Amino acid sequence: MAIEARIRELGSRHETLERAIQDEISRPAGDDLRIRELKRRKLKLKEEMETLRGRVH
Repeated sequence: MAIEARIRELGSRHETLERAIQDEISRPAGDDLRIRELKRRKLKLKEEMETLRGRVH
């Protein structure tokens, strides 16, 4: 059960990063470096979620 809670937490953080990325992209002078960093963090979360899902199944 703890793994599933962790997956949900990571999923929530993943969604938050997605919104931050979209906000930054929609800005007239979006910061490419910030967007890259946000995407890197989002990918890291996704990889961690996939690893944890592998343990559940």
